[in-house]
Order: sequence, then structure tokens, then C-alpha cells
Amino acid sequence: MLTDTSASRHALMTSLPPAACSIGGDSPLARLRARAIEITIPTMGSIMFDPAISHAYQNFLIAAGAADGDRQGPPFMDGDFYKWLEAAATILAETGDPRLEKWLDLGAAAIAAAQQPDGYQHTKTTAARRTDPAVRPLAETMDFETYNFGHLINLACIHHRVTGRDDYLRLAIKVAGYLRRTCDEDPAAIARCNTCPSHYMGVIELYRTTGDDQYLALAERLLDLHGGKGTAGGDDNQDVLSVREQRKAVGHAVRANYLYAGMADVALETGDPELITALNAIWDDLVSSKLYLTGGCGALYDGASPDAGQDYSMITKTHQAYGRPYQLPQTTAYNESCASLGYLMLAWRMLLLTGEARFADEIERVIYNALPAMIGADGKSYFYTNPLRQVRGLPYPLRRAGDPGGTAVPPSDHRGRQEYMNHCFCCPPNIARFIAELPYYLYSQADNGIWVHQYLTGHATAALGGVPVTLRQQTAYPADGTVTITVTAERPVRGTIRLRLPGWAPGTTVEVDGTMIEAVENGYAVINREWDAATITVRIPLRPRMITAHHFVEEAAGQVAVVRGPVVYCLESADLPPQVGIEAVLLPRTVAWTEQPGTGIFAGHVLLTATALRRPDQVPSGSLYGELVPAEPEPLPVRLVPYGLWGNRGPGEMSVWNALSW
Repeated sequence: MLTDTSASRHALMTSLPPAACSIGGDSPLARLRARAIEITIPTMGSIMFDPAISHAYQNFLIAAGAADGDRQGPPFMDGDFYKWLEAAATILAETGDPRLEKWLDLGAAAIAAAQQPDGYQHTKTTAARRTDPAVRPLAETMDFETYNFGHLINLACIHHRVTGRDDYLRLAIKVAGYLRRTCDEDPAAIARCNTCPSHYMGVIELYRTTGDDQYLALAERLLDLHGGKGTAGGDDNQDVLSVREQRKAVGHAVRANYLYAGMADVALETGDPELITALNAIWDDLVSSKLYLTGGCGALYDGASPDAGQDYSMITKTHQAYGRPYQLPQTTAYNESCASLGYLMLAWRMLLLTGEARFADEIERVIYNALPAMIGADGKSYFYTNPLRQVRGLPYPLRRAGDPGGTAVPPSDHRGRQEYMNHCFCCPPNIARFIAELPYYLYSQADNGIWVHQYLTGHATAALGGVPVTLRQQTAYPADGTVTITVTAERPVRGTIRLRLPGWAPGTTVEVDGTMIEAVENGYAVINREWDAATITVRIPLRPRMITAHHFVEEAAGQVAVVRGPVVYCLESADLPPQVGIEAVLLPRTVAWTEQPGTGIFAGHVLLTATALRRPDQVPSGSLYGELVPAEPEPLPVRLVPYGLWGNRGPGEMSVWNALSW
């Protein structure tokens, strides 16, 4: 359902169709998704259709001349609306919620009314042209028109797939027609206005949905127009080099990850070896030197890429940037939520292209850490930036993205989530659509194969050789590592089921009806047999692991992070005695962790407790340095909680990385 690569020549697998899989039980991810269905998506819909708050729907009425007033919000607000509509369409197919159906119908009518005869669709420009005919499309690089186009096209493909209707698909086809004609008539405008290029993914998905070869040709043309600008370009939008020459993850992380995912989409259709070479190099650069332990991407609020370049004429000031290799600050980590979601889109496409479990490992990293951290336990408050440390008394303000300029910035340890971001609302609807589509990241299928990528209670119905086969998972993962999967075929059929062996758990075992499986390919246990009724048991060893960073990651020098299974843990001041700051905590190298079942917001997780140490050598406030105090550290009880649920117990400090005592 995410990407229909069933006919893609170079894809090894495809998403399951709508309603073919589900998440159940009481796991943290099941509760996250249930809360999204009950709270996140409906409350966001109310915001999107409220002219006094978001203006998203209202902007289309104004652009169409159906309502008075001025268009409001950032130029990419159209795309934010489309992302929410995609989430609504996904859940509508599952629940039949009449509110969602009404909103989707209203949205389609308003977007159609505002669309121009040539297919152009952008409320900022269209509304402005009603009073000033001199305003022209694709005149401003940062108007995000093609970004909005891409999200509309992707919405249309998902909506068509889950409903069978073409209300949005007709609009998407007209937008794609506009893009195609503009590529022919004014390619420089397309090359200039390709910021945050979701349209590469959108156009390829339109090709998959319609089977019309013109859209594959259009996607290839769009990629050819991206980059190769040399000194006229910059790393901010990844356009110094042509896409096939790129080898590093650089610049604005959201724009980068959208570009790389679009490149992967074209590679899935064409097998272009130059694109695949570029993607492999970019991926290796990203995961080996620029990725946070949580799946966070884009370390720097404002970076310069390449900031130490010998050719300083090439240096580009870059917002929310991939910086230098190993440049991974903690308190000042930017890590926009959309960047991690873009990374997830890239990982999914690389998984389809290669069938290698390492990409599913990265999807797991995001869905257990970065994704749940973005949204509050209330289901309606959001983080735009995602640091790995939050401290008291920070002597400079960190701007809080999403708030209008000039507003008072809360102190670091009071930077809570925002219920509504008046200045920038791009992350919340992106979060909503990813949570809505979460079940479809668990499985995929091919003509005679089923892949199980993630372990969660629920079911999936796929096909082996045209025969329906149902897989029902039962597990308490990630608290417990035992997964039971019952397989039932409509009639006996031979085929292959592959199950991911997590790269971080080399002792994982898989057996079928008591017989151990030894065959492994690309990180998946491979079971080829005749299926009728069988039980697969996966046992994943789970234990707290102390993780260290490469010595070039200077801000993590002498520190450790704690990970159990796929879950990254953090220390919050809510679990420390009063007057003890996170900087005072030392974790002994031989610390003994006690596992406790989580309750409340931590239900379904394991919490970790231990006796740590309280360091005596604190440099006093107002001093830069202090003499080492020779006193011995004192015992200090600590409790670590999942990073994905931090910030839900009021203001306070937090840290993923903590000092190590030898």
C-alpha cells in the first residue's frame, strides 16, 4: 500500500494491499496507532478545516474565489493538508469513519475548485494572482510548489488504492501534466523550484498507479534536471552535483532524504546502475557517520556544508543540516521529525530494491525511537526538533521551530511539545500519515514469497503462488523476544517465507513446528516448503547493551548509551532525586541492570534500574573550568526509560548519552 512495486522491474517485493495487515494487542506501537486513530487524526482534521487556526482548507476556498479574505500560512501548507488527507484516507479504509469521509470529500472538492485549467495547483500563487495578474508560477525557489505537487500526487495514489475512487487521482494527473509540459517549455524553472522534492516519489507512484509510461519518463527527466549546478548551486538543496555523481549525505536533511528516496524510486523501475551506485555510497556515508542512535537526521540548526572545504566558494549555509562526518551534537541536535520520516522512506525503498535486512533494521530503529518521540502520549502534541539531551540553565535560547519569529522561547528544560504550530505545521501531518501506514512496514510480498520485516502482534494476508496465506503474530515484543507466527494457507501451496534476523541480535533463532531453520539470506531466515498450517517461532535475545560512539563523535566521548533490543533508553530528571542534574550521573562499566515491566505511558516496555554513581567534581555555575575533586563518587539509584516516550512527565532534563565510570 505504501509503494505499489508489484510491477516494478527491479523491486524484489511490494507492499501488501489495503486492509491486508493490521496491528493488534497492547504493544507500545499498537497503542500509538490506536491513539492516532482515536485522537491524532481527528483532532488534526478539526485543525485543518478550522479557518481560525490552520487555514489549510480555507486557503483552497480563497484561491478558488469561493471565500473572501487573505491566504495565510507558509507556502507549504498545501502539502501539510495533503499529508493529513493521506492519513485520513488510510484510516477511512480501515474504519469507515464518516467524519474522515466527509473531510476527504470536502478536500477533494476544494482542491479541484482551486486547480487551474493547466493543472497548476498552489494556493499561495493562485490566491495572489486574483489581485495581481503579474504573479507567476515557479517564480520563487522557496515557494515549495513542486513539494506540494508531490504530496498531492502521493495522496491521490493512496486514496485511489484504498477507495477505488479517482476524485484525487484526476487532480494528480492534471498536476503531472503541468509538470511534464513545464519540463519541456521551461526546464530552468523546474530545476530552480525543486526544493524538498517529494514530486519525484509522487510521479513514480503515479506511474505505478496508472501504468502510463509518460510518468516514468517524467520522473527520469525531473531527476536529470536536479543538480549539476556547480558553484551556482549549493549543498542546501543537494544540487551542486548531478544526482548520479553524488556520494555523500549533505545539506538540508529533509530535502536530502526526499531526494534520495526519489532516486531509489526511479532505480526500482529502471535499475539505473549509476543511481544505485550513488544511493549505496550516500547510504553508507549517512549510517556510518551522520545518523543518530535514535534514527535522528540533520544534526545542525545551522551548518555550513562543507564548512571546512578548501574551496570556500562552495560553502553553503544550511539549515537543519547534515554536517561533517561524526558531527552529532546532543543538546543542540536539530533532527527535524520530517527528516527521520524521510530516512524511513529511503530505507523502505532500499529494502525493496535489495531485500537486505539491514534496511529493515533501520526502519525498526525509527519506529521504536524517533517516531514515538515526535508525538506526545496525549496523541495531539508534537516535537519538531528532537535532541538527545535537554538541560537546565542553558545560557542561550534554542529557537523552537513551529513558533512565529519574535516569540518568547522557553528555557531548554521547559521546551515541551506544541499542540499547534502556528508558524510551521509540516511535521504533525507527516507523523500522522506514517503512524496510519505503520502496519504496511511490517510485511511485503512477491509472486512466491512473503517477507516479515517487523515483529508485532497482528495479522497479514498475502499470497503464495496466488493462494491466500494468513500470518498471525503473537508477541510481547519489544519487552519480550519470543514471537509466535501461525501460518494458514487457503489450500496447500509451496512458497518461501522470510523472517528478519535483527542485525543487533546475532543469537536470533527461527523454527517451524519445532524444526530449526538454518538457511539465511541477506539477513533473513528463509523457509521454503509447502504451507498448509504451521507455527513459526522466532526467539530474539534481548538484554541491555552499553553502546559507545566512534572517537570522532566528540560530544559522546567518555559516554555510553543504553539500548535493549531496538529501544534506545534515556535518563530523565523525573527519575532522579531533587537537585541532582543529569550531568552528575556516572554509569559504571560493570553496571548491573534490573528489568522492570513498565506501567502507565511505559506499558509494554521494560524499564531499566541500577545503582549508578554521583560524581563529586561539578564545575560551579559561572566557571568554565574547575580543579578535579579527588573524592569518590557516591552510589545513586537511577531508572532509564525509552527515549520514544521522553518529555511526557512535565519539564525537565533528559539525556541519551551519560558519562561512563571505569
